[in-house]
Amino acid sequence: MSDHVVLHVKGRVLVGPEEVRDELWAVDGRITYERPPGTDDAPTVFGWALPGLVDAHCHVGLDAHGPVDAETSEKQAVTDREAGTLLIRDAGSPSDTRWIDDRDDLPKIIRAGRHIARTRRYIRNYAHEIEPGDLVAYVAQEAKRGDGWVKLVGDWIDRETGDLGTCWPRGEVEAAIAEAHRLGARVTAHCFAEESLQPLVEAGIDCIEHATGLTEDTIPLFAERGVAIVPTLINIATFPQLAAGGEQKFPLWSAHMRALHARRYETVRAAYDAGIPIFVGTDAGGSLAHGLVAEEVAELVTAGIPPLDALSATTWGARSWLGRPALEEGAPADLVVYDEDPRADVRVLGSPSHVILNGRVMG
Repeated sequence: MSDHVVLHVKGRVLVGPEEVRDELWAVDGRITYERPPGTDDAPTVFGWALPGLVDAHCHVGLDAHGPVDAETSEKQAVTDREAGTLLIRDAGSPSDTRWIDDRDDLPKIIRAGRHIARTRRYIRNYAHEIEPGDLVAYVAQEAKRGDGWVKLVGDWIDRETGDLGTCWPRGEVEAAIAEAHRLGARVTAHCFAEESLQPLVEAGIDCIEHATGLTEDTIPLFAERGVAIVPTLINIATFPQLAAGGEQKFPLWSAHMRALHARRYETVRAAYDAGIPIFVGTDAGGSLAHGLVAEEVAELVTAGIPPLDALSATTWGARSWLGRPALEEGAPADLVVYDEDPRADVRVLGSPSHVILNGRVMG
Protein backbone atom coordinates (compact mmCIF):
# COMPACT_ATOMS: atom_id res chain seq x y z
CA MET A 1 0.00 0.00 0.00
CA SER A 2 3.04 2.30 0.00
CA ASP A 3 2.02 3.77 -3.36
CA HIS A 4 -1.46 4.64 -2.11
CA VAL A 5 -2.79 7.57 -0.09
CA VAL A 6 -4.50 6.13 2.99
CA LEU A 7 -6.42 7.73 5.85
CA HIS A 8 -7.91 5.82 8.79
CA VAL A 9 -11.08 7.15 10.48
CA LYS A 10 -11.82 5.53 13.83
CA GLY A 11 -14.50 6.02 16.46
CA ARG A 12 -18.15 5.97 15.42
CA VAL A 13 -18.85 6.09 11.70
CA LEU A 14 -22.52 6.97 11.11
CA VAL A 15 -23.03 5.07 7.88
CA GLY A 16 -26.80 5.58 8.05
CA PRO A 17 -29.51 6.48 10.53
CA GLU A 18 -29.47 2.94 11.93
CA GLU A 19 -25.98 1.75 10.94
CA VAL A 20 -22.86 2.60 12.92
CA ARG A 21 -19.39 1.20 12.34
CA ASP A 22 -16.19 1.56 14.32
CA GLU A 23 -13.86 2.59 11.50
CA LEU A 24 -13.31 3.13 7.81
CA TRP A 25 -10.35 3.75 5.53
CA ALA A 26 -9.99 6.20 2.70
CA VAL A 27 -7.72 4.74 0.02
CA ASP A 28 -6.89 7.05 -2.87
CA GLY A 29 -9.95 9.11 -2.05
CA ARG A 30 -12.43 6.21 -1.82
CA ILE A 31 -14.08 4.60 1.18
CA THR A 32 -13.47 1.02 2.18
CA TYR A 33 -14.46 -0.92 5.27
CA GLU A 34 -11.91 -3.66 4.62
CA ARG A 35 -8.61 -2.92 6.29
CA PRO A 36 -5.99 -2.48 3.57
CA PRO A 37 -2.76 -4.43 4.09
CA GLY A 38 0.33 -2.59 5.20
CA THR A 39 -1.50 0.41 6.69
CA ASP A 40 -0.55 0.12 10.35
CA ASP A 41 1.16 3.50 10.17
CA ALA A 42 -1.59 5.28 8.25
CA PRO A 43 -2.63 8.63 9.76
CA THR A 44 -5.75 8.26 11.91
CA VAL A 45 -8.60 10.65 12.66
CA PHE A 46 -10.79 9.97 15.70
CA GLY A 47 -14.38 11.01 16.38
CA TRP A 48 -17.96 10.81 15.20
CA ALA A 49 -18.07 10.72 11.40
CA LEU A 50 -20.97 11.80 9.17
CA PRO A 51 -21.24 11.98 5.38
CA GLY A 52 -20.20 15.38 4.09
CA LEU A 53 -23.08 17.75 4.77
CA VAL A 54 -25.46 18.84 2.01
CA ASP A 55 -26.69 22.38 1.42
CA ALA A 56 -29.55 21.84 -0.99
CA HIS A 57 -30.20 25.54 -1.57
CA CYS A 58 -26.98 27.49 -1.99
CA HIS A 59 -25.67 29.98 -4.53
CA VAL A 60 -21.97 29.89 -5.37
CA GLY A 61 -20.97 32.70 -7.71
CA LEU A 62 -23.68 35.08 -6.54
CA ASP A 63 -23.96 37.92 -4.04
CA ALA A 64 -26.61 40.51 -3.23
CA HIS A 65 -25.88 42.41 -6.45
CA GLY A 66 -25.52 39.58 -8.96
CA PRO A 67 -22.64 37.49 -10.35
CA VAL A 68 -19.24 37.58 -8.67
CA ASP A 69 -15.72 36.82 -9.87
CA ALA A 70 -13.91 33.51 -9.50
CA GLU A 71 -11.92 34.65 -6.47
CA THR A 72 -15.12 35.49 -4.58
CA SER A 73 -16.76 32.25 -5.70
CA GLU A 74 -13.77 30.32 -4.39
CA LYS A 75 -14.03 32.05 -1.00
CA GLN A 76 -17.72 31.13 -0.85
CA ALA A 77 -16.98 27.48 -1.63
CA VAL A 78 -14.15 27.34 0.91
CA THR A 79 -16.40 28.83 3.60
CA ASP A 80 -18.99 26.13 2.93
CA ARG A 81 -16.32 23.44 2.99
CA GLU A 82 -14.94 24.62 6.33
CA ALA A 83 -18.47 24.33 7.76
CA GLY A 84 -18.63 20.70 6.62
CA THR A 85 -20.74 21.28 3.50
CA LEU A 86 -19.21 19.02 0.86
CA LEU A 87 -22.16 18.71 -1.52
CA ILE A 88 -24.09 21.73 -2.78
CA ARG A 89 -27.20 21.93 -4.91
CA ASP A 90 -26.64 25.36 -6.41
CA ALA A 91 -30.21 26.64 -6.72
CA GLY A 92 -29.53 29.20 -9.40
CA SER A 93 -26.46 31.26 -10.28
CA PRO A 94 -25.59 33.59 -13.18
CA SER A 95 -21.89 32.70 -12.84
CA ASP A 96 -20.09 29.88 -14.62
CA THR A 97 -18.61 27.81 -11.78
CA ARG A 98 -17.66 24.73 -13.83
CA TRP A 99 -14.02 25.32 -13.00
CA ILE A 100 -14.79 24.19 -9.44
CA ASP A 101 -15.34 20.67 -10.79
CA ASP A 102 -11.61 20.48 -11.50
CA ARG A 103 -10.68 21.26 -7.90
CA ASP A 104 -10.51 18.29 -5.53
CA ASP A 105 -10.31 20.65 -2.53
CA LEU A 106 -13.70 22.31 -3.08
CA PRO A 107 -17.24 21.00 -2.50
CA LYS A 108 -19.00 19.10 -5.24
CA ILE A 109 -21.75 21.14 -6.89
CA ILE A 110 -25.01 20.10 -8.55
CA ARG A 111 -26.13 23.09 -10.60
CA ALA A 112 -29.59 24.29 -11.59
CA GLY A 113 -28.37 26.76 -14.21
CA ARG A 114 -29.52 30.36 -13.92
CA HIS A 115 -32.82 31.40 -12.32
CA ILE A 116 -35.70 31.86 -14.77
CA ALA A 117 -38.03 34.69 -13.73
CA ARG A 118 -40.82 36.83 -15.11
CA THR A 119 -39.76 40.25 -16.39
CA ARG A 120 -39.14 42.66 -13.47
CA ARG A 121 -40.34 40.04 -11.03
CA TYR A 122 -37.13 39.07 -9.26
CA ILE A 123 -33.87 40.44 -7.86
CA ARG A 124 -31.99 42.50 -10.43
CA ASN A 125 -29.02 40.80 -12.19
CA TYR A 126 -29.92 37.34 -10.90
CA ALA A 127 -32.19 35.72 -13.48
CA HIS A 128 -33.13 35.36 -17.09
CA GLU A 129 -36.14 37.70 -17.06
CA ILE A 130 -38.60 36.54 -19.71
CA GLU A 131 -42.27 36.38 -20.63
CA PRO A 132 -44.35 33.17 -20.50
CA GLY A 133 -44.11 32.48 -24.23
CA ASP A 134 -40.36 31.93 -23.86
CA LEU A 135 -40.52 29.74 -20.75
CA VAL A 136 -40.23 26.36 -22.47
CA ALA A 137 -37.19 27.45 -24.49
CA TYR A 138 -35.37 28.87 -21.47
CA VAL A 139 -36.14 25.82 -19.36
CA ALA A 140 -34.69 23.62 -22.10
CA GLN A 141 -31.60 25.85 -22.27
CA GLU A 142 -30.96 25.74 -18.51
CA ALA A 143 -31.72 22.01 -18.31
CA LYS A 144 -28.85 21.45 -20.74
CA ARG A 145 -26.55 23.81 -18.82
CA GLY A 146 -27.29 22.45 -15.37
CA ASP A 147 -26.65 19.16 -13.60
CA GLY A 148 -30.15 17.75 -13.63
CA TRP A 149 -32.07 20.69 -12.14
CA VAL A 150 -33.81 23.84 -13.37
CA LYS A 151 -34.80 26.76 -11.12
CA LEU A 152 -37.95 28.85 -11.68
CA VAL A 153 -39.15 31.88 -9.76
CA GLY A 154 -42.72 30.86 -9.01
CA ASP A 155 -43.93 34.05 -7.34
CA TRP A 156 -42.67 37.52 -6.47
CA ILE A 157 -44.04 40.92 -5.63
CA ASP A 158 -46.51 42.16 -8.24
CA ARG A 159 -46.20 45.93 -8.40
CA GLU A 160 -49.74 46.28 -9.74
CA THR A 161 -51.39 44.49 -6.81
CA GLY A 162 -48.77 45.42 -4.22
CA ASP A 163 -48.56 41.84 -2.97
CA LEU A 164 -46.96 38.50 -3.83
CA GLY A 165 -48.27 37.17 -7.12
CA THR A 166 -47.90 34.02 -9.23
CA CYS A 167 -45.53 34.48 -12.16
CA TRP A 168 -46.51 31.87 -14.74
CA PRO A 169 -49.77 30.81 -16.44
CA ARG A 170 -50.70 27.17 -15.90
CA GLY A 171 -50.33 26.05 -19.52
CA GLU A 172 -46.85 27.45 -20.00
CA VAL A 173 -45.50 26.04 -16.75
CA GLU A 174 -46.95 22.59 -17.50
CA ALA A 175 -45.23 22.58 -20.88
CA ALA A 176 -41.96 23.83 -19.39
CA ILE A 177 -41.86 21.19 -16.65
CA ALA A 178 -42.69 18.49 -19.19
CA GLU A 179 -39.80 19.67 -21.36
CA ALA A 180 -37.39 19.63 -18.42
CA HIS A 181 -38.44 16.09 -17.56
CA ARG A 182 -38.04 15.05 -21.19
CA LEU A 183 -34.46 16.31 -21.00
CA GLY A 184 -33.81 14.41 -17.76
CA ALA A 185 -33.91 17.41 -15.41
CA ARG A 186 -35.97 18.04 -12.30
CA VAL A 187 -37.58 21.39 -11.66
CA THR A 188 -37.72 23.47 -8.50
CA ALA A 189 -39.23 26.88 -7.85
CA HIS A 190 -38.85 29.79 -5.46
CA CYS A 191 -42.27 30.22 -3.80
CA PHE A 192 -43.27 32.35 -0.83
CA ALA A 193 -47.01 32.71 -1.41
CA GLU A 194 -49.96 30.36 -1.06
CA GLU A 195 -51.58 30.60 -4.50
CA SER A 196 -48.51 29.69 -6.55
CA LEU A 197 -48.16 26.21 -5.03
CA GLN A 198 -51.08 24.13 -6.27
CA PRO A 199 -50.65 24.95 -9.97
CA LEU A 200 -46.94 24.11 -9.84
CA VAL A 201 -47.47 20.81 -8.04
CA GLU A 202 -50.28 19.79 -10.37
CA ALA A 203 -48.02 20.72 -13.29
CA GLY A 204 -45.51 18.12 -12.08
CA ILE A 205 -42.86 20.16 -10.28
CA ASP A 206 -40.33 18.18 -8.21
CA CYS A 207 -39.43 20.58 -5.40
CA ILE A 208 -40.40 23.92 -3.88
CA GLU A 209 -37.92 26.29 -2.24
CA HIS A 210 -39.03 28.11 0.94
CA ALA A 211 -42.65 26.86 0.71
CA THR A 212 -43.83 29.34 3.35
CA GLY A 213 -47.27 29.40 1.73
CA LEU A 214 -48.12 25.78 2.48
CA THR A 215 -51.58 25.40 4.02
CA GLU A 216 -53.86 22.57 5.12
CA ASP A 217 -55.23 22.58 1.55
CA THR A 218 -51.90 22.13 -0.26
CA ILE A 219 -49.93 20.03 2.24
CA PRO A 220 -51.86 16.82 1.35
CA LEU A 221 -51.22 17.49 -2.35
CA PHE A 222 -47.46 17.80 -1.77
CA ALA A 223 -47.48 14.59 0.27
CA GLU A 224 -49.48 12.69 -2.32
CA ARG A 225 -47.19 13.77 -5.19
CA GLY A 226 -43.96 13.39 -3.17
CA VAL A 227 -42.92 16.98 -3.86
CA ALA A 228 -39.99 17.94 -1.65
CA ILE A 229 -39.48 21.25 0.13
CA VAL A 230 -36.34 23.11 1.20
CA PRO A 231 -37.60 25.54 3.85
CA THR A 232 -34.49 27.77 4.20
CA LEU A 233 -35.62 28.86 7.65
CA ILE A 234 -32.59 31.06 8.25
CA ASN A 235 -33.68 33.00 5.17
CA ILE A 236 -37.30 33.18 6.34
CA ALA A 237 -35.97 34.71 9.58
CA THR A 238 -35.18 37.84 7.54
CA PHE A 239 -38.83 38.42 6.51
CA PRO A 240 -39.62 40.98 9.26
CA GLN A 241 -36.63 43.07 8.19
CA LEU A 242 -37.67 42.86 4.54
CA ALA A 243 -41.26 43.73 5.47
CA ALA A 244 -40.14 46.79 7.37
CA GLY A 245 -38.19 47.99 4.35
CA GLY A 246 -41.23 47.74 2.06
CA GLU A 247 -43.87 48.93 4.50
CA GLN A 248 -44.55 52.35 2.98
CA LYS A 249 -44.59 51.33 -0.67
CA PHE A 250 -46.15 47.86 -0.40
CA PRO A 251 -48.11 47.52 2.86
CA LEU A 252 -50.06 44.45 1.67
CA TRP A 253 -46.84 42.66 0.78
CA SER A 254 -45.26 43.61 4.09
CA ALA A 255 -48.20 42.27 6.08
CA HIS A 256 -48.17 39.08 4.03
CA MET A 257 -44.45 38.52 4.63
CA ARG A 258 -44.90 39.01 8.38
CA ALA A 259 -47.74 36.50 8.44
CA LEU A 260 -45.69 33.91 6.55
CA HIS A 261 -42.82 34.43 8.99
CA ALA A 262 -45.05 34.14 12.05
CA ARG A 263 -46.26 30.66 11.10
CA ARG A 264 -42.97 29.36 9.64
CA TYR A 265 -42.30 26.69 12.27
CA GLU A 266 -45.90 25.53 12.28
CA THR A 267 -45.77 25.22 8.49
CA VAL A 268 -42.60 23.11 8.48
CA ARG A 269 -43.84 20.85 11.27
CA ALA A 270 -47.16 20.30 9.49
CA ALA A 271 -45.28 19.40 6.30
CA TYR A 272 -43.11 16.94 8.22
CA ASP A 273 -46.12 15.36 9.94
CA ALA A 274 -47.75 14.86 6.53
CA GLY A 275 -44.70 13.01 5.19
CA ILE A 276 -43.44 15.69 2.80
CA PRO A 277 -39.70 15.20 2.10
CA ILE A 278 -37.76 18.06 3.72
CA PHE A 279 -34.13 18.94 3.05
CA VAL A 280 -31.62 21.42 4.43
CA GLY A 281 -30.82 24.57 2.48
CA THR A 282 -29.41 27.90 3.64
CA ASP A 283 -30.00 30.19 0.63
CA ALA A 284 -26.41 31.37 1.05
CA GLY A 285 -24.94 33.62 -1.59
CA GLY A 286 -27.61 36.25 -2.01
CA SER A 287 -27.81 38.37 1.11
CA LEU A 288 -26.95 35.49 3.45
CA ALA A 289 -23.46 34.35 4.38
CA HIS A 290 -22.08 30.97 3.41
CA GLY A 291 -21.26 28.29 5.97
CA LEU A 292 -24.59 28.33 7.86
CA VAL A 293 -25.73 24.75 7.30
CA ALA A 294 -25.50 23.85 11.00
CA GLU A 295 -27.77 26.76 11.87
CA GLU A 296 -30.37 25.58 9.36
CA VAL A 297 -30.36 22.05 10.82
CA ALA A 298 -30.91 23.57 14.28
CA GLU A 299 -33.82 25.60 12.90
CA LEU A 300 -35.48 22.44 11.58
CA VAL A 301 -35.23 20.94 15.07
CA THR A 302 -36.72 24.12 16.53
CA ALA A 303 -39.61 23.68 14.10
CA GLY A 304 -40.28 20.26 15.60
CA ILE A 305 -38.43 17.87 13.30
CA PRO A 306 -36.75 15.09 15.32
CA PRO A 307 -32.96 15.51 15.46
CA LEU A 308 -32.16 12.30 13.58
CA ASP A 309 -34.47 13.30 10.72
CA ALA A 310 -32.99 16.80 10.68
CA LEU A 311 -29.53 15.21 10.39
CA SER A 312 -30.73 13.00 7.56
CA ALA A 313 -32.03 16.09 5.77
CA THR A 314 -28.41 17.25 5.37
CA THR A 315 -26.67 13.84 5.16
CA TRP A 316 -28.03 10.40 4.21
CA GLY A 317 -31.48 11.46 3.05
CA ALA A 318 -30.29 14.53 1.17
CA ARG A 319 -27.59 12.60 -0.66
CA SER A 320 -30.03 9.87 -1.65
CA TRP A 321 -32.50 12.49 -2.95
CA LEU A 322 -29.77 14.10 -5.04
CA GLY A 323 -28.50 10.76 -6.33
CA ARG A 324 -25.13 10.96 -4.59
CA PRO A 325 -23.57 8.36 -2.25
CA ALA A 326 -23.05 8.79 1.47
CA LEU A 327 -20.52 6.51 3.23
CA GLU A 328 -20.99 3.38 1.15
CA GLU A 329 -18.15 1.08 0.17
CA GLY A 330 -16.33 2.65 -2.79
CA ALA A 331 -17.93 6.09 -2.42
CA PRO A 332 -15.82 9.24 -2.49
CA ALA A 333 -14.33 9.78 0.97
CA ASP A 334 -16.23 12.98 1.75
CA LEU A 335 -17.00 13.11 5.45
CA VAL A 336 -17.04 15.37 8.48
CA VAL A 337 -15.76 14.33 11.92
CA TYR A 338 -16.91 15.70 15.28
CA ASP A 339 -15.70 15.34 18.85
CA GLU A 340 -19.23 14.63 20.10
CA ASP A 341 -22.26 12.72 18.87
CA PRO A 342 -24.32 15.00 16.56
CA ARG A 343 -27.34 12.76 17.05
CA ALA A 344 -27.49 13.82 20.69
CA ASP A 345 -27.30 17.53 19.89
CA VAL A 346 -27.38 18.81 16.30
CA ARG A 347 -25.58 21.98 17.38
CA VAL A 348 -22.44 19.82 17.34
CA LEU A 349 -22.54 20.27 13.53
CA GLY A 350 -21.31 23.82 14.01
CA SER A 351 -17.89 22.63 15.28
CA PRO A 352 -16.33 20.00 13.01
CA SER A 353 -12.96 18.71 14.21
CA HIS A 354 -11.95 17.46 10.76
CA VAL A 355 -13.31 17.95 7.25
CA ILE A 356 -12.25 15.20 4.86
CA LEU A 357 -12.74 15.72 1.13
CA ASN A 358 -11.71 13.11 -1.42
CA GLY A 359 -9.85 11.29 1.35
CA ARG A 360 -7.73 14.27 2.40
CA VAL A 361 -8.02 16.23 5.64
CA MET A 362 -8.64 19.85 4.72
CA GLY A 363 -6.53 22.42 6.53
